Amino acid sequence: MAIRHGILVPRAGEDRFTLTLHPPADDLAPVVDRFWIVRWDLRKHPAFEQETLPYPCVNVVIGTHRPGVHGPLTSRFVARLEGEGWVLGTKFRPAGFRGLAGVPPVELVDRVLTLGEAFEGAGRALDRAVVMAPDDRARIALVEHFVRTRHPGMGSEGLEANRIVQLAQVDPAIARVGDLAARAGRPIRTIERMFRNQIGVPPKWVIRRFRVQEAAARLAGGGVLDCPGLAHDLGYFDQAHFIRDFKSQVGRTPAQYAKMCAAR
Repeated sequence: MAIRHGILVPRAGEDRFTLTLHPPADDLAPVVDRFWIVRWDLRKHPAFEQETLPYPCVNVVIGTHRPGVHGPLTSRFVARLEGEGWVLGTKFRPAGFRGLAGVPPVELVDRVLTLGEAFEGAGRALDRAVVMAPDDRARIALVEHFVRTRHPGMGSEGLEANRIVQLAQVDPAIARVGDLAARAGRPIRTIERMFRNQIGVPPKWVIRRFRVQEAAARLAGGGVLDCPGLAHDLGYFDQAHFIRDFKSQVGRTPAQYAKMCAAR
């Protein structure tokens, strides 16, 4: 799957900021998906708003723009970039953040905590150390050490939750929780309980988010707009349900979004 899934109107920001991705150390791979670093210098340019449709997980952000612990977002996220700045983000796996801070995953949905609120003095110290670090490699090493020394380790349910989320992500034929349960070999209620305990959001929402991300990526790629065909490919019963889902998450109809991508 393309790394820019989730970035809305992806080509609009190509000359406004840079995005680099870094894998975690091998021992942290079950917990952390990747590190992402964004830099921008718009001192001679107007402010730029980058929209994203985030993955169902927690991101810990340190830097000059909205630092903190960002829980799973049920709507799009708009980052207003201006002046000069940078951020280092740690994208956790769906169940990877659970246990790192004393906050149940369901209480992080649509919330941003400061590092102090999430980790008290240790979080504030991490924030200062990362900001003062000489380069990206040193910054990532500081975050890895913080996670490595505080994380209790992934339990079997957390590992299974990550696996089931990946099933929903990679298979566009999975359109309903029943489809996901059949593929995972687990009862629907078991998956619903697991997602609440480990991720904080229900499996129905996760499936819809992945299907809309896939639709947005296809529409941003250009080509002829075919809403009935796209709805069918992504497992929707009809075009109306697809358009309603898309607009509720992206804020625009598929046609409006495709037109905006083409214009930019």
